[in-house]
Amino acid sequence: MSKFAVSLTYPPALSLCLALLAIPVLLRHRRAGVALMLAAAGWSALWSVPLASDWLRGRLEERYPVVEEAALPRADAIVVLGGGSHYGWLRRSNVSAEDLESSRLAAGARAWLAGRAPRIILSGGGDGASSEARTMARAISRLGVPSSALMLEERSRNTRDNARYTAALAQRHRVRSVLLVTSSLHMPRAIAEFRAAGIDAVAVSVLERATRSNWRERWLPSHSALWRSGRAFKEYGGLLMMRLHG
Repeated sequence: MSKFAVSLTYPPALSLCLALLAIPVLLRHRRAGVALMLAAAGWSALWSVPLASDWLRGRLEERYPVVEEAALPRADAIVVLGGGSHYGWLRRSNVSAEDLESSRLAAGARAWLAGRAPRIILSGGGDGASSEARTMARAISRLGVPSSALMLEERSRNTRDNARYTAALAQRHRVRSVLLVTSSLHMPRAIAEFRAAGIDAVAVSVLERATRSNWRERWLPSHSALWRSGRAFKEYGGLLMMRLHG
């Protein structure tokens, strides 16, 4: 049931459900059925407009603004949450943490290089012998962080798992305070989960930038904007479920 609810956060999925619901309604109440059909089409059309998508995401992203590394407090560890990235920048011959403005790993590496914490916990599960945490470990080594500074959390499947399994790891290693690194969109839910798990967490947000240089990029509907809107609705849904469950 929860997977079905998550699927509805992607606007076309909800539009399809509304359209299917409109079919029997049309047979009995034409006006209501037509209105439901229009609502189904309008829902996806609205959130495929880049400016609408940016507005929706901005309400979450502004809660935890990006902070320069020098302004961050010192902590026992830095926690970097996996984001399903393929780390395409690894194919580049020369790359540094300063080059990767929108990378969670780079933000964690910059905080470590700035001396904000002595260790980095990489959180991300997987299947079999591989895990996202191990992929992250290989990638962050390219950014100047040695393996001796890393701890891996490899069991998590979602944000709540990230929090509870990291909390268990932190307790074993006497880590009391952390700098939590994830995207600014994901941060409100992530930091709420970590604090609920008993971790003293400070937000280190990473902004996922979308440049809009002309009217076409601002107003012309796109699949990218629709996908970005879906990610935002997923975060709103997750926050709502947290509130409902206390």
